[in-house]
This record gives sequence, C-alpha cells and structure tokens, in this order.
Amino acid sequence: MRTAYSVDTVRTAERALMERLPDGTLMQRAAAGLATACAQLLGRVYGARVVLLVGSGDNGGDALYAGARLAARGAGVTAVLLSPERVHPGGLAALRRAGGTTAAPEDAGPPLRRARLVVDGIVGIGGRGGLRPKAARLAELVAEGDAAVVAVDLPSGVEADTGEVRGPAIRADLTVTFGTHKPAHLIDPAREYAGSVRLVDIGLGPELPRTPVLESPQHAEIAALLPVPGAESDKYRRGVVGIAAGSARYPGAAVLAVAGALRGGAGAVRYVGAAGEAVLARFPETLVSDRGPAKAGRVQAWVVGPGAGEDAGPVAEVLAAEVPVLLDADGLRLAERDAVRARTAPTLLTPHAGEAAALLGVSREEVEGARLTAVRELAARYRATVLLKGSTTLVAGEPGEPGEPEAPVRVNATGTPWLATAGSGDVLSGLAGSLLAAGLSARDAGSTAAHLHGLAGRLAARGAPVGAHDVAEAIPRAWRSVGE
Repeated sequence: MRTAYSVDTVRTAERALMERLPDGTLMQRAAAGLATACAQLLGRVYGARVVLLVGSGDNGGDALYAGARLAARGAGVTAVLLSPERVHPGGLAALRRAGGTTAAPEDAGPPLRRARLVVDGIVGIGGRGGLRPKAARLAELVAEGDAAVVAVDLPSGVEADTGEVRGPAIRADLTVTFGTHKPAHLIDPAREYAGSVRLVDIGLGPELPRTPVLESPQHAEIAALLPVPGAESDKYRRGVVGIAAGSARYPGAAVLAVAGALRGGAGAVRYVGAAGEAVLARFPETLVSDRGPAKAGRVQAWVVGPGAGEDAGPVAEVLAAEVPVLLDADGLRLAERDAVRARTAPTLLTPHAGEAAALLGVSREEVEGARLTAVRELAARYRATVLLKGSTTLVAGEPGEPGEPEAPVRVNATGTPWLATAGSGDVLSGLAGSLLAAGLSARDAGSTAAHLHGLAGRLAARGAPVGAHDVAEAIPRAWRSVGE
C-alpha cells in the first residue's frame, strides 16, 4: 500500500525524529538519497553540468548538500540563489568547499542552457499558490531547455496537501521525496508535474500515525479483496446485481453496464429497463424484467442511472431498496439528495468531473483543479461513498462520527487516457455493482473496480484505440494479472 500524509503530520514526525538524532542528520540523509538519484539519472557524473535552483527553505539546503556531493565527484555545479540572504548556510558552505559556484537568478540563463541536470529546490512542501515572478521566470527557462529536472520533495509551485496547481510551477522528470509520499505525489494535476516519484527512507516511518490521509492500493491489496467463489457457491452466494439502466435513446449504456457486471464476476444480472432486447441479444444469460426494480426479484445490489434519460421512477425505487446501491450518470442527476442521505444501506456515487461539478454547483475546472476537495465535499453532502472518475480516480468514504479518524481517501492510478471513450463509465458501474453484490463495502468495491477497470483499459489498449466493449472483455485478464 502506498500511503501519503499531510504536511502538518510530516513536520510533526520530523520534529519527533530530530529530537533523537544529531543536528543535521535528517538533511544529510535526504541529501544523500537525492544525490544518489541524480547520479543514477546522469549516468556519468564526472564532467556533467548541474544547476541547482535554491530557495530559502530546507529544500534549498537539501539541494545544496546534494550538489556538494555531485561536485565532489567531478560535476560542474552552479547554484542559482533566489534569496542569498536566507540561503541555508551549511549547505552553501559545503557546496563551495566541493568546488561549486553560485549565480543570481538574472544570470541563470547560460548555466541552464548548458545543464544536463536541473535540481529544483525552490519551494518546499509548505508552499502555497504558484511560483513568484522571479521563480516563475526560472521555471520558464527550465522548460525551454533540454536538461532533466529533479524536484526535491515536491515540484515547486504545487500544493502538497491538495495536489492543486494554482499558477506557474516546475515540471519535473523525477521527484525525490523523503520519509513518505505527500498527497500531491498521487493526485492530479500535481502528479503530472512530479513525473516519476522516488521515496527515500530517512527513518520517519515509526513517527507517522497509522492512518494516512491518502492510500493507493497496489496489486497485492486489491488481490486480497477479490471475491473468489468456494465449493458451495451458487449464483446467489456469488452475488446477483440488479441493473436499471438504458433507454430507447441509449440502449448501449445498458449493454455495457451488464457487460461490466458479468465480466466482474456477478453470479447473475437482473436487468430492468427499455433495452431488454438489446441486452438479451448480447448476453442471453441476463434475467430481464419489465416490472420495475421493486418487483424485479432478489438482488444483492443495484446499479442505476447509466443512459436512463429523464425517468426518475426507477431511481427512486432503487434508492428505497435495502441493499447497496450505485448511482451513476443520469441517476446522479435524478436522485434526490435527501433520499440518498436517508439510506441506511451503502451508497456509491460514481461521477466524472462534469457530473461532480453539477452536483456541487461549481465549474468543471474547479473540480479538476481540486479533486481531493471535491470528492470529500461530495461524500459529506450525500453521506455516501464517492468515486470521482478521472486521470487519478479518488474514492472517499462517507464521513464518520465526530471525533473519529477519517478513513483515508483511496487513489487509483492504473488508468490510461484510452479509457476516455464513450461507455467506459457504464462498464465501470457494472463492474463495481458486481463487487457490491459480492459483499464488498462501497469503499472496497469502488477502489477495486477502479483498479481493475484501469488495468483492463491498459491491457485492451496496449497503446492503440479501444472502445468500452474492449475494456469490458479485458476485465477477466485484469483480474488474473492482479491475482498472479
């Protein structure tokens, strides 16, 4: 499990650790890890030209000490000092002793044009908002050059706790972070700026609390959640999922949601809606009813909304059921918020950014720029679990009782841009519904479905265009690869 902690938590843990260590030990550990990563990226250190962008905080000190280590190995290292009067004195002295030089920001152009490697140590994890004008100009020069860029802890200009990018920021090829991941390493748009992320162990682990703010399940954690039938299993024990989706205008949404449910391991699928003929033509094993959700028969979970059009009746019937419910697409718009909040059985909402924006009454750009804030706010407003789809899918559980620790938001990064295709979300809804019917919690069903769906998209695409049907057909392969 990859975990991330807030800035305040990290700083508290660092203080506790530093009280037991000689002065400067943590910075030296960080600098050693940073220098190693830079050397590996360079390949040949001797003779390489390296530019350090140095701010006034500890990140600047990390960069200076790492630069001193590279200079001692024969690299030509120049430190661009944005605030010379507040630069880390020990780091600067170490760099100069090793043969490094300094430059003012207005003179940074020539060194940056010659550099093979740029180390971004401008702003640390406490930065807010975009870069100030002097630093923003340096970011422009870096972007214009060909040098590889390594960020110290976090790319300067991104916000550590939220993953927001509110102005100019450095784009890194590699980010070297220390002790633990921060939320911005896992959440877009900041994740895109971070490039590859390498975690350096500086001994912080024992000082961190058990509950992080974010967690990103890997294959092993997802494999442990996958429902596997036993010798006594029948279709009801495996889970029957009801799907109320599709319309005369959008029959394909029903077909794709059913495909996601069947490929996701449902013991059976009961379908209710106007697309029964289309569903049976593609999946004859589906149990089709025309009597509405309340009279469709026994199910362990419902999926409602994909392609539903304007008929709010099935949505209301499903919300009244005492089984887990997944709301997607038109169902999100048609559902009464109070009816969702009043439910005692689990509810999982699966909006994309546009749908989330409509539910929150904000612009799509606001949701995409502050994804963590948006998913938490939706979960609180609806008292439900929310899966916010996008380049990094986030799953936030409903808030607990006052005083209880908030469950970590789960982050999935297995997706691919090829999943941005019509009907892909319908497949995800069916897949998540099958996992709800199998007995997984809304939070586990959402994060497991997102992981499998993203992986299926990768397997189906392999760098080439795919459709939603291809993604559905690849779910069993994704399932196998996770379990191997």
